[in-house]
Amino acid sequence: MSTHALNTARTTPPHGAGSDFARLSQQIAAAGLLRRRPLYYTVRIALVLLAYGGAWTTFVVVGDSWWTLAVAALLAAVFGQVALVAHDMAHRQVFRLRRASAVAGRMAGNLGIGMGYGWWQDKHARHHANPNHEQLDPDVAPDILVWSQDQARGAKGLARAVGGSQAYLFFPLLALEGFNLHIAGVRGLARRTLKQRRQEGTLLFANFALYLTALLLVLPPGKAVAFLFVHQCLFGLYLGSIFAPNHKGMPTLTGDRRPDFLRRQVLTSRNVRGGLFTDIALGGLNYQIEHHLFPHMPTPQLRRAQPLVREYCRELDVEYLETGLVASYRQALSSLHAAGAPLRGAGSRTLPQAPDA
Repeated sequence: MSTHALNTARTTPPHGAGSDFARLSQQIAAAGLLRRRPLYYTVRIALVLLAYGGAWTTFVVVGDSWWTLAVAALLAAVFGQVALVAHDMAHRQVFRLRRASAVAGRMAGNLGIGMGYGWWQDKHARHHANPNHEQLDPDVAPDILVWSQDQARGAKGLARAVGGSQAYLFFPLLALEGFNLHIAGVRGLARRTLKQRRQEGTLLFANFALYLTALLLVLPPGKAVAFLFVHQCLFGLYLGSIFAPNHKGMPTLTGDRRPDFLRRQVLTSRNVRGGLFTDIALGGLNYQIEHHLFPHMPTPQLRRAQPLVREYCRELDVEYLETGLVASYRQALSSLHAAGAPLRGAGSRTLPQAPDA
């Protein structure tokens, strides 16, 4: 669906009686797909904690050796899994109570991986409310990258400098996302609206102190710096690669006119096909359409909800996009290349168009 078609899709109340979303929600609830899965999360969190402790133990055992860079790669994957657990906690998929979710989220995010949980939760909530809306979704704000040609025409500073080549720079820039998360978390502490600022800051700086102390106690300075860059860059690349297939390259919204809740979530999201490995690597976010429609739904229920949602969208004639993982990246890169067109001269290289599936 084009951006114009998305902007002009019919608008109905998202939760009103008889709305399209309300009818789908009734089907999902009747199928028991909103029930909590405490055993699943107990096992998953235990495995992530085991992997986290095991990776740091391996780091100590390997010690002063260049093999420690392989441990840095392992730890990057583990940090990504901790971030995915924190994501589910933020959506209250794990715990029923808001306070328990927040405490656990801060322990996983701030203390575990040095990511400001409160700052990220606020940003992510705004994304969920208005996905791919150029004025309302912080994930498509023209910061370093531009997401539409209109943004490209108005780009300034770094976005203007890299926008013409952004498709080729996308994955290298993702490698900096780990550092960006740490910096953004610290900057978020300055906001008076941030809840539990003291606790957020204490846990965040405790992570930085413990992390750097561990590196400097085990490794000489040169290897410590190499470990830090390999670990943080691969962590950023992994985390960015988890979220990139979900909305990048999908239509963007602008202005006041928006479609109803169901269409706003479905038409701006993309699912990624795959088996168990894809589910684990992407933390269930490969079922992005179902996750956006029902953000409180526990991750293992998303796969079961997919056939119901897909069939319901077919009945409503609402486009439901699902691709392979590689195709999702190609679509995202093609869209970035097209968005940056106003910032480069004629005759520049073009990226191959991605297939629809």
